[in-house]
Amino acid sequence: MINKHLISAIFLLSCFLISCSKNRNKQGDEQIAITPESDTASSNDSLFNSVSGNVTMKQISTFPNKVILTGLDNHRLVSIYKSRTGTNTQDNSRFSSYSYDDENGDESNEHFMPGIDILFGYNLLNIAHYNLNSETGNYFFSHPVLVKTLYYPSFVQDSINNQPINRNYYLVSVYDEDTNNDSLINNKDLRKFYHFDESSLIKKLLIPAEYSVVRSQYDSKNDLMYVFARLDENKNGTQDKLEPVHIFWFSLKAPDTAKLLY
Repeated sequence: MINKHLISAIFLLSCFLISCSKNRNKQGDEQIAITPESDTASSNDSLFNSVSGNVTMKQISTFPNKVILTGLDNHRLVSIYKSRTGTNTQDNSRFSSYSYDDENGDESNEHFMPGIDILFGYNLLNIAHYNLNSETGNYFFSHPVLVKTLYYPSFVQDSINNQPINRNYYLVSVYDEDTNNDSLINNKDLRKFYHFDESSLIKKLLIPAEYSVVRSQYDSKNDLMYVFARLDENKNGTQDKLEPVHIFWFSLKAPDTAKLLY
């Protein structure tokens, strides 16, 4: 007769291996393979040009997940995700991101930062912008990227010290370039941090390009954001744990190129 303890041990080991396999698959899913340059049309302005080649939004199967309501009345956003199972949006919805906002209708909900709601990305390839007044739309990025965090004006009126606060811009942390030249865009590349105006047409890099963003912190007294970023000291296009982390800051009243704090 097989020992009951042996059976239990085998069962637990099997569960562990299955769990590890799922985690590895999930990590491996979130990347963009860059196709050889010869496979794409060179005249398309939306092409992503890199050392390894080009890729466009049309070359990747995607789906729109939701319309994001912003605090700018005539400006709406759409989250665009990489499809996992073709065009079945019901299945794809389980493969998308999650947000930190007022979806539950609780107007007393405290925002992560006053006047700003957040969408955390997983296989979030782009953000589409639509102007209800002009009935025109555009993408934040002209090529597929991996958006990690989208900060946008909160739909519900917020305040600082009982004074109304309204934001008129978007902030995005993103992997948007194959910085380590491995023909993939994934979390091994340098993570950038951008500011977009309300139309999403004017983009500005807030953290120097030779850094990779690690995390952020909010200063409620001064309405500032601190951004921790790792310097690509050896210029190999990826984050190395032994490389130094510096701290930058900028005002959320009018975000501009961040200043070095440490």
